[in-house]
Amino acid sequence: MPRHTTALATDLLDELEDTLVNGTVARRVEILRNITDLFLAGNIDYSDAQLGLFDDVFACLVQNIEISAKALLARRLSQHPAAPPRIIHALAFDNTIDVAGPVLTSSSRLEDAALIENARTKSQAHLLAISKRERLSEAVTDTLVERGNIDVVTSAAANPGAEFSEHGYTRLVARSEHSEELAVSVGSRANIPRHHLLRLIVRASEAVRKKLQATHPDTQFEVAGAVRQIAQRAQHTSAADDPDVIAALALVNGLRQTGQLNETRIARFAHERRFNEVNAAISHLAKVPFATVETMMIETRSEGVMVLSKVLNFSWATVQTILDMRADLQGSSVGDHAFSKISYERLKIATAQQILRFHKMQQSRSASPAL
Repeated sequence: MPRHTTALATDLLDELEDTLVNGTVARRVEILRNITDLFLAGNIDYSDAQLGLFDDVFACLVQNIEISAKALLARRLSQHPAAPPRIIHALAFDNTIDVAGPVLTSSSRLEDAALIENARTKSQAHLLAISKRERLSEAVTDTLVERGNIDVVTSAAANPGAEFSEHGYTRLVARSEHSEELAVSVGSRANIPRHHLLRLIVRASEAVRKKLQATHPDTQFEVAGAVRQIAQRAQHTSAADDPDVIAALALVNGLRQTGQLNETRIARFAHERRFNEVNAAISHLAKVPFATVETMMIETRSEGVMVLSKVLNFSWATVQTILDMRADLQGSSVGDHAFSKISYERLKIATAQQILRFHKMQQSRSASPAL
């Protein structure tokens, strides 16, 4: 530290010793402000020993002081990239959100482990503060999506700096069924995987719109418009424009050219939860447009999967693996496999082919521009 800063630090430490022994709460607050000024005025490259000293001082001073003083300290330290780590952690876990909030939202000193622990143990207000951070990893958002209330989840979904895992997106889509605002936030994310976007549209059109229009009949046009925003985005972002789909189609085409595209390969894709690759492979083998396969695979009921599988004469073991993949991606239960197996075995190939032709015709009509 510069010479004048060092002299000031010596004077403050003398005052601090006297304050800790004999000082009032008001005196503690005053010396806390002075110590904070000293820290923020110093060089950002404090040594570990210096940071440790500041940590010890702050820890002593914040005991038994009023909330407003701790909240001010939190706001000031939250913006500093080298703030003392232990006081930052203590402030983040304070039960009072006015104290914890600024640190949880802004401090770069909090690592994922601390954020996850906080999200698992503290209040919804703490989770909401975390959801507003400039960057959120998949590990953190997984916890927010599982434990957070609708305000927390909506905030995280609307945060462009938040990353979501496959499981996170599955839970977001499932929870969007009960919230139009969340559905729009999830559907508006630039990097939402296509299969989750399509599933969101299905749930939004069949569930969210009806529930919201029944609850708020005076806003039914606004609700319908919000659902249309998501649907229009999916229409304008075709499968052919999605990089994950393009990669899946290229991989499957390569397998087809080398004679490696078969039921075993599709079962492996399904086991690995590679949704786009399964769709691309079935599209090639069944000679059906990718969009038709995709639409049948995301239907609420499982008939689409069984029709596609029967056309290709897949074994029940493969069908079951595909159904399990679908259930995982949708965040739903796998259902009664015994009943599904009976239905699949009763389904005739000729009947499945007829149903598939109907789906292709419907897909072709919906893709045609209106006159």
